[in-house]
Amino acid sequence: MLTAADFIPNQYTSTIENGNFEWSAPSNIALVKYWGKKDNQIPANPSVSFTLNNCKTITKLAFSKKDNSTPLSETNSFSFDLLFEGKPKEDFKPKIQKFLERVEIYLPFLKEYHFTIDTQNTFPHSSGIASSASGMAALAMNFMSLEKLLNPEMTDDYFYQKASFLARLGSGSACRSVKGNVVVWGNQANIEGSTDLFGVEFPYAIHENFKNYQDTILLVDKGEKQVSSTVGHDLMHNHPYAERRFAQAHENLDKLVNIFESGDLVEFIKVVESEALTLHAMMMTSMPYFILMKPNTLQIINAIWKFRQETQIPVCFTLDAGANVHVLYPENVSEKVLQFIQDELVVFCQNGQYICDKIGSGSIAL
Repeated sequence: MLTAADFIPNQYTSTIENGNFEWSAPSNIALVKYWGKKDNQIPANPSVSFTLNNCKTITKLAFSKKDNSTPLSETNSFSFDLLFEGKPKEDFKPKIQKFLERVEIYLPFLKEYHFTIDTQNTFPHSSGIASSASGMAALAMNFMSLEKLLNPEMTDDYFYQKASFLARLGSGSACRSVKGNVVVWGNQANIEGSTDLFGVEFPYAIHENFKNYQDTILLVDKGEKQVSSTVGHDLMHNHPYAERRFAQAHENLDKLVNIFESGDLVEFIKVVESEALTLHAMMMTSMPYFILMKPNTLQIINAIWKFRQETQIPVCFTLDAGANVHVLYPENVSEKVLQFIQDELVVFCQNGQYICDKIGSGSIAL
């Protein structure tokens, strides 16, 4: 079993002065939710997610080795410029600085280079879609590409496991955006290879019903959340229902293993919608308590329930830690569901905005 220490390199066998890489990494949507964490970004319960295809971050990393003329103060510190969509973005820098501090022990070359990080999203910034997952995953892929040049003997398995491990230290759910269509993060007894340290591709059979599954994201509220996910996670420490919730996550992940094999969409819907509502129930029952759903979130949920009951079409919803609604459905009912969304749900979206997405396969080198 790998430990964090296994990701601390011994010695690099090669050197490189400068270069650049470019990676895209997708967002993901959890089916079994991770809410609550221990030290060092270790999840309090396991989670499983669909990797998305269209909602992604594209990050270019240029690097050049510091030379002898570099002032001593800069030699002993991280040196980077951060661009968002080609323009300097100073308010993103503290998060990157914190990430570099967390991962330096695992990437000891970081202070030897000056980096230019140029990043952009394919989805509207601050649209309420988690960009920290895709952003941190894309950055981790770039740093691992540099480490692979310094250590050419590195195996592909190690490359992806360590990339996911590093991404997790930037944003927990980012570890599920590195590789795979369906990704498990967290120790789960009946899932071989599962670990708290990084995300793993779901290792068992997945029924045709779930191939190319669709996710249409309804942008209910594009504003800043009034409570950050970091604060929300922390509120699980003394939460009256935390232990039962963590147990429930294990139980639901057990159920999904069977559901993915059997293709049972009725049971899939029960687990996924229950997980979404439980996540928000945890927020409403923490101290201090808070509500991230908006009135239009509830309108959409009720409309989906009514439509499903009337048509028997297997469409369901899930929610992240926010107001937006992910509408999940098999590819073979796309036409009818998209018509329903346009006819009945767009009215509840801010400026009528929604994003059509589907299951993707993870990070890609560009």
